Amino acid sequence: MVTKRLTVANPTGLHLRPAGVLAKEAAAYPCEIYIRRKEETVNAKSVLKLMKAGIKCGDRIELCCDGREEECAAKTLARLIESELDF
Repeated sequence: MVTKRLTVANPTGLHLRPAGVLAKEAAAYPCEIYIRRKEETVNAKSVLKLMKAGIKCGDRIELCCDGREEECAAKTLARLIESELDF
């Protein structure tokens, strides 16, 4: 399992568009991918669950990837989260 602590950089947090970008990229990997914020853990491959988590700009989160290609998934998703998900 690979975990990374990150700060959400997108000025509006994980609203629909950034959550969609993140979920789409996460879905491309065969491993389990979760995001933890405070006490809540959500599946990063689900746009609705990401939005429901209410993750805002500046929130500290933990990205957890477990399984095949976990290293690559963690690196790519961390880059997205830290670059404001503006792709």
